[in-house]
Amino acid sequence: MISAFFIYNHKGEVLISRLYRQDLKRSIAEVFRIEVISNSDVRSPILTFGSTSFFHVRHENLYIVALTKWNANAALVFEFCYRIINLGRSYFGKLDEVAVKENFVLIYELLDEVLDFGYPQNSEADTLKLYITTESVKSERAIMEDSARITTQATGAISWRRSDIRYKKNEAFLDVIEAVTLVLSAQGNVLRADVAGQILMRSYLSGTPECKFGLNEKVLLRRDMTQRRKTSDIVEIDDCQFHQCVKLSKFDSERIISFVPPDGEFELMRYRTTDNINLPFKVYPVVTEIGKSKIEYRILVKANFSSKLYANDVVLNIPTPLNTAGVRLSVSAGKAKYVPDENAIVWKISRFQGQAEYTLTGEADLTAMTHKKAWSRPPISMDFKVVMFTSSGLLVRFLKIFEKSNYHSVKWLAAIKSE
Repeated sequence: MISAFFIYNHKGEVLISRLYRQDLKRSIAEVFRIEVISNSDVRSPILTFGSTSFFHVRHENLYIVALTKWNANAALVFEFCYRIINLGRSYFGKLDEVAVKENFVLIYELLDEVLDFGYPQNSEADTLKLYITTESVKSERAIMEDSARITTQATGAISWRRSDIRYKKNEAFLDVIEAVTLVLSAQGNVLRADVAGQILMRSYLSGTPECKFGLNEKVLLRRDMTQRRKTSDIVEIDDCQFHQCVKLSKFDSERIISFVPPDGEFELMRYRTTDNINLPFKVYPVVTEIGKSKIEYRILVKANFSSKLYANDVVLNIPTPLNTAGVRLSVSAGKAKYVPDENAIVWKISRFQGQAEYTLTGEADLTAMTHKKAWSRPPISMDFKVVMFTSSGLLVRFLKIFEKSNYHSVKWLAAIKSE
């Protein structure tokens, strides 16, 4: 499996270095710095030099890199890299260069626990925090009680949750978050659209509850080709991934997800779809270059969702050329300004009602350049939140919580669309 693990900063400096096998030397770290970090043309996340394969993930200002000389399972290696990122968030709040430098001793402790001779082990943050902690030294009695819980949790059937969790108010929150990637032609036709979605859960429940929630009855996986029909009411998922706590037997037959949730926040499900996508907004951009000294903008944005819904925190990022000297803007709603550091016009609308449409008009003045270089016209990006709306059509039908003490629980559900 994994022979070595490294964390680099964006300059190529090695922040964390851990060898798990004798088939690699520490000098192998220089190969990645020279061949990947120093080479801006590299795009693939997997690169092989000689007999060594480098799996890397970019996160914040870091490179998370796993090395192997074996024919390893690539999906498993990348999953491990993302688990390290999640552990960093859980322990430090944010995994970046500063967090790594300030907590390198703790990171080495975590790497010793989650990898054994290159094979991934338990990487659940709740379990690891029982015996890898940045808190003060505990009393002997507390250490003995924690040790008993560690043994039960690490060797039990539910390694991601303790059984002695107690809350005064039992609550569960489900958030459906989707990101849409859209490519339009110059004529406004949709060339490509896909949705990457997540179902996040925040669980503040006592004991060991069993939760069940159901999705649309017309949700189909790509492999269900016999049931597939080209109709608009079908939600066709290309692929999906569940947290290890999910029991998959009932999902295939009844589209019901049954699980015992970890304590706190976690990703319950991740999915992707490319068919029957309902776009919440339509953007009509008209960008006209007038000679070499001016560009005119006219951007129309229309909301396609119901007038009973609202989009919040809408932000459009409209690119401008590198030689922009100044911009004059006028908007029908919200506020817009030119941000030189980002080479873009940032248009913010705090509240966007469904079926409404707003426009931005403006002119950008350009400075003369010694060598005229054609403007590549980067795409317009848009960020927003629309509560109770999903582009894929995926809906949560119900959420039920069962616990032997039969306590009352409060359930909250939000469908948030972000692009």
